[in-house]
Amino acid sequence: MDIYEIRKHNLVKLIGSQRKGSCAERWAMAPAHLSQILSDKTAKNLGDDVARRIEEIEGLPRGWFDSIPREDVITNTDLNGFEPASEPALSAADLVKQMLAKSGKGIPEETRQRLLAAAAEPDAKEEAGDTAIVKADFIRPGLVGDEVWIAHYDVRGAMGGGEVTHEFPEMLQDVRVSPKHLRELGVEFKEHYHLKLVTGWGQSMAPTIKNRDPLIVDVSIREFAGDGIYYFSWGGHEYIKRLQIADEEYFEMISDNPKHKDRMIRREETYIQARVLLVWNAHLV
Repeated sequence: MDIYEIRKHNLVKLIGSQRKGSCAERWAMAPAHLSQILSDKTAKNLGDDVARRIEEIEGLPRGWFDSIPREDVITNTDLNGFEPASEPALSAADLVKQMLAKSGKGIPEETRQRLLAAAAEPDAKEEAGDTAIVKADFIRPGLVGDEVWIAHYDVRGAMGGGEVTHEFPEMLQDVRVSPKHLRELGVEFKEHYHLKLVTGWGQSMAPTIKNRDPLIVDVSIREFAGDGIYYFSWGGHEYIKRLQIADEEYFEMISDNPKHKDRMIRREETYIQARVLLVWNAHLV
């Protein structure tokens, strides 16, 4: 499930048996907008701003819409048609006994007893609470309040001559990350839902950013906030470049690749969309 499917799941659960019209009115939404989000026939998604507004109105914690509660993770449809086992699983010793009964006629009695003893040992340790037994939890949905989804915006920023926003194939779609780990890496941000993925395109920012590297950006930063790498619009195209203030009228647009020339661009014609916080490099090894 991507971030929007998760939000739709939680939205349906939140509405429950309430009238959609009254919910839309309480959330300051047009009823048609809410219907489009809930419909399976439209591609309307529950965006960040609306999700945060509903959370605030309903007294829910920030980011509530962005993760599925553990009790909702496994359903019969998640098991590809297989029903959960109605009886407890057999122990290792029981499984060995069944195996020996079916195909162990030629096994010497001494060997038979050793197999049974070896199979019974893990069961005894588990009953005694031995910490050597590790149970894997393959359905773990993530640490509540820590692991969050970052949406991948279907745009690319040029690290060269400029790109017009359009659809193109991506290596990564929406990803799930730990905000705590991001902060440990030195990534500074206020709210996780301001973080998005975009893609760099071109060679002008190499070796810092390679062609088609996914980038984590903060879309809440819409103005120059000090020297750094920004995703911005200029002259009708999208760029990912370093920006520095040259004077009161101009930015200096800087390429890390020395083969590409830096240039001066008017500040009033530059529209910052986000600041680049982290390069998601895929280095070949």
